[in-house]
Amino acid sequence: MAFLGVETSASGRRWVGPDPAVSRMAEAMAQQTGLPAPLCNVLARRGVPAHEAVGFLEPQLRDLLPDPHKLKDMETAAARFLKAARGRERIAVFADYDVDGGSSAALLLDWLRQIGRQATLYVPDRIDEGYGPNEPAMEALARDHDLIVCVDCGTLSHGPIAAAKGAEVIVLDHHLGGETLPDCVAVVNPNRQDETGDLAHLCAAAVVFLMLVEANRQMRAEGVAGPDLMAMLDLVALATVADVAPLIGVNRALIRQGLKVMARRERPGLVALSDVSRMDQFPTTYHLGFLLGPRVNAGGRIGQADLGARLLACQNPLEAKALAERLDELNSERREIEATVRAAAMAQAEARGLDAPLVWAAGEGWHPGVVGIVASRLKEATNRPAVVIGLDGDEGKGSGRSISGVDLGASIQRLAAEGLLIKGGGHKMAAGLTVARDQLEPAMARLSELLARQGAGEGGPADLKLDALLMPGAATLELVEEIEKAGPFGAGAPAPRFAFPDVAIHFTKRIGDSHLKLSFGDGLGARLEAICFGAYDTELGPLLEGHNGARFHLAGRLEVNVWNGRRTVQLRLEDAARA
Repeated sequence: MAFLGVETSASGRRWVGPDPAVSRMAEAMAQQTGLPAPLCNVLARRGVPAHEAVGFLEPQLRDLLPDPHKLKDMETAAARFLKAARGRERIAVFADYDVDGGSSAALLLDWLRQIGRQATLYVPDRIDEGYGPNEPAMEALARDHDLIVCVDCGTLSHGPIAAAKGAEVIVLDHHLGGETLPDCVAVVNPNRQDETGDLAHLCAAAVVFLMLVEANRQMRAEGVAGPDLMAMLDLVALATVADVAPLIGVNRALIRQGLKVMARRERPGLVALSDVSRMDQFPTTYHLGFLLGPRVNAGGRIGQADLGARLLACQNPLEAKALAERLDELNSERREIEATVRAAAMAQAEARGLDAPLVWAAGEGWHPGVVGIVASRLKEATNRPAVVIGLDGDEGKGSGRSISGVDLGASIQRLAAEGLLIKGGGHKMAAGLTVARDQLEPAMARLSELLARQGAGEGGPADLKLDALLMPGAATLELVEEIEKAGPFGAGAPAPRFAFPDVAIHFTKRIGDSHLKLSFGDGLGARLEAICFGAYDTELGPLLEGHNGARFHLAGRLEVNVWNGRRTVQLRLEDAARA
């Protein structure tokens, strides 16, 4: 039975309430712990037992950080890296061009700087070189360096790593591994085929961090103090959120601690980036994912590939300010390019049909730097895996995004093994590919077939899952702060969503082209402010603005809004239905 009787909402979704068993568990937890009932609903949905509730709300890194030795090749990688650092060998860091790659590189550069060493940073150009190590770059680096550390890439780079004659190579990565590994000193990757998968949720920066934990441990065994690793957790937190890693296990503690470090404003690059993003409050996962992350990514998407990594590693405030301003400009350009490609891709996908297991689009000259973002938008709009490809000459370079329960990376890798792709790889939720133009249609047909076997395309628009009913008067600052302790929220740990039943709309105001601001109440005196982003891109905006006194059920996520130093509760409205 639909929650509140909402079978089809304004966004075309069916509302689904909490599972009765989860509700009973939440009620028992509230009685045993004295925690607020809405918070217990969130914890019960996450599967947290009552006796672990208090500990879950205060995740401690010392309790959750895995032993680095759990990952294969870790001890070898740390020992070789340490030997190079202490022996004044020439070290190069080859990094992917996204936030995870840039943060991973900055971690290594920061650690080396603290012991008085330097390294060469190399980030490949997305258009000219593509993702990951390539033979010309590795050959050139090997001529001038003794050790090359590949971060957030390299697990499938057999040829390029073999081309690094005269240098040794370490890979620190998290992308899905193949049946064989490249011939190098070490491949540390929780997603190697021979790993248990227990740490598959780590991003590359977290893998690099664990390697530095092991390096510090080896130094400590010799009576030498290593660099301050806790102060580097701001970078790990940024990468974990921006790379959409599941916010479970140790990732929760890494982010919680990393946000505290970031709030101290000690890293010049992140200070400059926060200022140019107009962040004026304690950082949250929202800021990392939607303000900082896209700007760091902008260099790799449409500008100079190494700008993000250079900013994150920068120690000079003036240089950091200049880099942050350039990235901010590039991010604005990226948004314009993305909007054009998104409109064309959505029109093409709609013409092809949005009910297939795979939604895809390909266009002439679509910028490779925005196809991943557009794929995300298609995925969100259709609740299906999506692939968007930019064609150039005889080839197309594309990016895909998946939905929960459908492993896109494995299917893309299989397509490459079958010869339908020139190359491809990634992880469960995201993947990249290069395809010959004349193989585009058969490759997408085969990919659709592989994804269908995993259940893709079986549902319509995703059901809207709601955690509990709430009245406007109960949505207090204290409650929101309590609920935030169950976070951070994001991939793999969605923020709780509440339904406000049978409320009246008191005020509406259109903001910009597509957003709607409103306030509502239950008739008992309490009112709540709400913001609905993109409301006029859907039926929500016109429906609520033209309410004519009708009453509605509203659904969304609670957040704290800060304006001129004043903190108030705000509903981030996601859906509505006539009461």
